[in-house]
Amino acid sequence: MYKSSNDEFQFIVDSSNGMELPGGSIKVTEDSVSNKTGYGITQHGVTAHFLRAKGFDWLLEEEDLDEEDQKPLLEELDIDLKDIYYKLRCVLFPIPQLGFNRHIVRESPDFWGPLLVVLLYSVISLYGQFKVVSWILTIWIFGSFVIFLLARVLGGEVSYSQCLGVIGYSVLPLLIIGTIMPLLKSFDYLTMVFKLLGVLWAAYSAGSLLCVQELQQKKPLILYPVCLLYIYFLSLYTGA
Repeated sequence: MYKSSNDEFQFIVDSSNGMELPGGSIKVTEDSVSNKTGYGITQHGVTAHFLRAKGFDWLLEEEDLDEEDQKPLLEELDIDLKDIYYKLRCVLFPIPQLGFNRHIVRESPDFWGPLLVVLLYSVISLYGQFKVVSWILTIWIFGSFVIFLLARVLGGEVSYSQCLGVIGYSVLPLLIIGTIMPLLKSFDYLTMVFKLLGVLWAAYSAGSLLCVQELQQKKPLILYPVCLLYIYFLSLYTGA
């Protein structure tokens, strides 16, 4: 018989037949083991012996991930919901007197907020034609690139990411108008007024953000192509 403690085995006398078993103890240390069994005993594997003999002990080490490295999914994707919500309000209320720091839409561009707005606009523009979604995304990306090139040619210090963010966020007025328009199908003139309002609203919001200090004297040259871009966005609303 034997008794076991936490880390050693002890042999004792077998009282049934009076035989005395060999004495001694076996200690199990952490350095000589690699895998634990259900009884708390750790066993060596052939691979572990080989790696230790060759000096590759570091392959057997297990590193615990720090809690600081385990970031939430939104933080990993660089998505700030509060920042997106604030930028949406800046686009919806482009009047400076309301106190919004609207320049943050241009100075701190992001991708996920504009993408969400453009995707939502694409969804309400479907009308059974799924190709509209990809076409609207294409117009957003390449239209923003054209506006970026024009702004740079005119001397404006803006980046493509800034144009992409501003143009994308400013689709929000068209999204709102597109949501309301199905309720006004029987009022043709009122529908035309809402369409015009949506285009002007979106173009003014985007143009006022893209017209940096260097472009203040050239606003019409920026506002005109931006307005044409949003007119084309609106034309895709019916599923062109």
